[in-house]
Amino acid sequence: EVVPRVLAPVEAGDGSVCAALLRQEEQLVVLERLDFVLRNISELRREVEELRSSLQRLAAEIIGEVRSHLEETQKVTRRRRLPFARERSDSTGSSSIYFTASSGATNTDDGESEGGYSTANAESDYDRESERESEEGEDEVSCETVRTVRRDSLDLVNEDETHLTLDSSLEEGLGQLLQQADRLHGGDQQQKREGFQLLLNNKLAYADQKDFLWRLARAHSDMSEITEDADEKRSYASDGKEEMEVALQKWDQSAECHQWYAVLCGQLAEHESIQKRIQTGYVFKEHIDKAIELKPEDPRAYYLLGRWCYQVSHLGWLEKKTASALFEAPPTATVQDALQNFLRVEELSPGFSKAGRVYIAK
Repeated sequence: EVVPRVLAPVEAGDGSVCAALLRQEEQLVVLERLDFVLRNISELRREVEELRSSLQRLAAEIIGEVRSHLEETQKVTRRRRLPFARERSDSTGSSSIYFTASSGATNTDDGESEGGYSTANAESDYDRESERESEEGEDEVSCETVRTVRRDSLDLVNEDETHLTLDSSLEEGLGQLLQQADRLHGGDQQQKREGFQLLLNNKLAYADQKDFLWRLARAHSDMSEITEDADEKRSYASDGKEEMEVALQKWDQSAECHQWYAVLCGQLAEHESIQKRIQTGYVFKEHIDKAIELKPEDPRAYYLLGRWCYQVSHLGWLEKKTASALFEAPPTATVQDALQNFLRVEELSPGFSKAGRVYIAK
């Protein structure tokens, strides 16, 4: 509301100026309005302080709940740990990592179940991490995760002062997390489930780390293998493949990313048509070749390539006709090609996989 003003000449020295004069009633109205504004500002400031205190208390409660949950998880994990070394059982897996013989052209000479991925994992002493990791090390992982949550909470700390400390803490926590994930990956089905959940819980903190992402994709592959529901198998494989597609855009020179992308493509193709499986076969071979190029001393890559060669050499009549109709150059490989790759595995890491030796014997 505009307050009316009366302009009148006022003597000042040798001259005169115009000054704004308010009547007494108008001055009282202005003072009341100013007092009202000041009271509102004071109340708003008090409410902001109360909100700030509430948010700090909420952040402290969240950190406490996360810490309690992680400590309970570690206790459950320790209770479930077996007091003796687990015997690893290798099989030669399904008829193919990407050619599932749903057409009826199952390789009867394989003598294997339709597992698909059990040997693609290439269980071996080479892949197994030490089982002697201390419980203190696991507790340190929990503490690092809590510190990560604390970093994201509303602690009013100068970020510039803690930036270097947080970076070093995250790096240390990542190393311990990856060791634990590798150990759980080499365990039984329950441990693989725990490893998968462990990586999911830390995805927000380490989603931009290459070594974390390919292990997360590997965990998706583990879950696709151990679950019995067909839709869940497809879902896990599809999600893991998507993780690797994103990772390969940034880390195309990572042998592990190419390797696990190939494995997940193979698992996903098991639920597709013959045409899709044959197309996936080319993708699988391309990425395994790339993995070998980037890391020529990795026995698992040669093992997977050996399996691919063996299965291609045993394609059924329908699959061969489909491949010939779809592609000018259908996939070709011989048993001798497979043998050379399996022998290369033994050369790089003797006893890498029992299944590999079974293939050599065949």
